[in-house]
Amino acid sequence: MFVTAKQLTAEQRLSKAVIAIMQNPKYVALAGVMMIGERAIKDDVPTACTNGRDEYYGRAFVEGLTDAELRFLVLHETYHKLYRHLTTWKHLYDADAKRANMACDYVINQKIADDNTDGFAVVIKGALIDPQFRDMDSAAVYKLLPDQQDDEGGGGGLDDHDWEGAQELSDIDKQELERELDEAIRQGAMAAGKMGGDLSRDIQDLLQPQVDWREVLRDFISSTCSGNDYSTWARPNRRFMSAGVYMPSGISEKVDELVLAIDTSGSIGQRELTVFLTEVKKICDTVRPDVVRVLYWDTQVCRDERYTARGLDQLVTSTKPTGGGGTSVHCVPKYMQEHNIKPQAVICFTDGWLFDGWGQWSSPILWCLLDNAKAKPDVGKYVNIKDIIS
Repeated sequence: MFVTAKQLTAEQRLSKAVIAIMQNPKYVALAGVMMIGERAIKDDVPTACTNGRDEYYGRAFVEGLTDAELRFLVLHETYHKLYRHLTTWKHLYDADAKRANMACDYVINQKIADDNTDGFAVVIKGALIDPQFRDMDSAAVYKLLPDQQDDEGGGGGLDDHDWEGAQELSDIDKQELERELDEAIRQGAMAAGKMGGDLSRDIQDLLQPQVDWREVLRDFISSTCSGNDYSTWARPNRRFMSAGVYMPSGISEKVDELVLAIDTSGSIGQRELTVFLTEVKKICDTVRPDVVRVLYWDTQVCRDERYTARGLDQLVTSTKPTGGGGTSVHCVPKYMQEHNIKPQAVICFTDGWLFDGWGQWSSPILWCLLDNAKAKPDVGKYVNIKDIIS
């Protein structure tokens, strides 16, 4: 007897959609990610949801979709897992749940739509999609969306995002999930190469090895802030070696002043700031700066905190991040000039979504760019931080 699509159960249609995606050359690289966790039909799920590992689909919702729309829905949940949305953007959810959900969905839906002009996967009616958010990440979209906190509920977007479920995973489960995702991405890339499938730019970005930002930070401070408290012959001064002169190099056991310019424009949460400041404090304990100045900024310097060497122990607990407006780093060098602040170095912590460029600096600067591999500062040095809380 011939079985039509209408006669298939929701479970059978879901399996059919998964197989179709895994067999499509465009999505060969996603096969491993799609095999991670549980995937099931649930009667009590309104649309669909994921905790970053498991996927659940509402029976009634699935039954109301065409095959192409169902493939879109499966891809949608898969990309939530691939991008680690439920852990990477937890701080955005804590600040504004509905807005965070919408931001994640805008990113995913536009990508799926752009990749499926052939009709393989069709955007579901009511799904959030807007070309202005093309090629942005969720934090950048979040900053452009209006505040949603006054709206009822934490929904927003096509599906439910099980942020709480993601946090309820044990530490061992979280570590295993990270390992499985990394392995699945690499195996998927290999499979795509062997089978002539497509390797999206997103997969290529995820395959890039992550730089230890803490090591870069330490190296920047130690190399930029070296002074001349005393000299050593163990490390020749390279400026004179080219002339055949062997001179000692200067070594400093202290730094006069460091400036930490920290973006507080809305997309960076307190948790990330605390981790960053804790690491900086460890470094300061080593190089012993006379002064550490913390400048919180959005479109203006919103708060200026000054810590002497004796007060560094209280930096993490006493600091008060202030801000929440737009994002223009030009205000920082301007403020420093107006207040005659001349540090040995500046460390700027930001997500890199700056609407008017990187500014002009009279001091050496290191950019710590959170979750924005596309940002390329045209001044100073930089390091991309893929998940500061990992």
